[in-house]
Amino acid sequence: MDTKWKLETLAIQAGYSPKSTEPRIVPIVQSTTYKYDSAEHVAKLFDLDLPDHMYTRISNPTTSAFEAKIAAMEGGVGALATSAGQAASTLSILNICRSGQHIVAASTLYGGTYSLFANTLPKMGIEVSFVDPEASLADLKRHFRPETRAIFAETIGNPGLNVLDFDKFAALAREMEVPLIIDNTFGTPYLCRPFELGAHIVIHSTTKYIDGHATSVGGVIVDGGNFDWNTGKYPEMTEPDPSYHGLRYVEKFGNLAYIIKARVQLMRDLGTTPAPMNSFLNNLGLETVALRMERHSANALELAHYLEKHPLVSWVKYPGLSSHPSYPRTQKYLPKGASGVMTFGIKGGKEAGIKFMESTKLIALVVHVGDARSCVLHPASTTHRQLTPEQQVASGVTPDLIRLSVGIEHIDDIIADVEQALQASQK
Repeated sequence: MDTKWKLETLAIQAGYSPKSTEPRIVPIVQSTTYKYDSAEHVAKLFDLDLPDHMYTRISNPTTSAFEAKIAAMEGGVGALATSAGQAASTLSILNICRSGQHIVAASTLYGGTYSLFANTLPKMGIEVSFVDPEASLADLKRHFRPETRAIFAETIGNPGLNVLDFDKFAALAREMEVPLIIDNTFGTPYLCRPFELGAHIVIHSTTKYIDGHATSVGGVIVDGGNFDWNTGKYPEMTEPDPSYHGLRYVEKFGNLAYIIKARVQLMRDLGTTPAPMNSFLNNLGLETVALRMERHSANALELAHYLEKHPLVSWVKYPGLSSHPSYPRTQKYLPKGASGVMTFGIKGGKEAGIKFMESTKLIALVVHVGDARSCVLHPASTTHRQLTPEQQVASGVTPDLIRLSVGIEHIDDIIADVEQALQASQK
């Protein structure tokens, strides 16, 4: 692989180099096990002296090809695919954080991640402080403790659509000597380059734009190989692991220590393994992610401009609009586009929102984003209906809020469907 290739070329060529007469396309290796010729070979595998496959719960040739491709595209040293985006979030923290320790997380997270951090990690003894990402550096530093082990944030918040101030958060991570973990699901490797902006670990819910076609649930962790684990804060990286005869990860694997530990310890023990078929589909999705993200971003921006001028729309939030508070950061950190998700307020409130959602024809009512197909949701009447009105507003969901994941259909057809649904919502 040529390390000077552009991202669009890496999306096609990276991760798999067939030899003569081998399949040109990454094959689906639907096998749990692998054959060996000697006990010595197997012993070396279990001592982590060889990189070969030992069991599909830990690694698989199809999954490895996908992992190598996404690592190359993000500019990382290695990657670990998981069964879901939630698994990627969970493992990214558990790999360096244990009971009695603490992380700092942006408050503007995807609801599933927020719930993981607010409800489940505390049951494991890991405390989480949620911070306003717009707070000053000095205010953010006040949330840190001696036992703080990571900062977690999203490139583009969901559903607030705020763009992270990477300069501020990278400076915070450097000063506090903890890794910055970035969920780049909405950004994708094509639109945003977190490692170049100061991140140390990148995760994705591959279920969204990487798969791109709503066929497979998955996640991935990418290691930037750019964090110094030898500070005394991370003994799990530097001290002996008794489950591998006293192996020390940093000593043996250098800048691959984080991602290898995540694989051979956490994936081994927790088993959040992707199916080979899903890895195949995610690898296939990566081949076109650059093309799709261009179209998603262009369509979303044009629709956002259209809705800004519409008499039945009260407000529009899309980071690509000059009216959005994050617009300067969009230009700085997302120069190729602001992805495909937007929200807007429909006049008539909740009832109009329900009518709009039920009146679209091209745009599908689904609990999903990041699909090639356009999707719509009215959160107040669906995903957030169990919350009180006050709780809904606190989570960023107002009665009039419509969430649109703009697909790659022709923009004229998308706008026409939105227009007829807006008209129907007022009847």
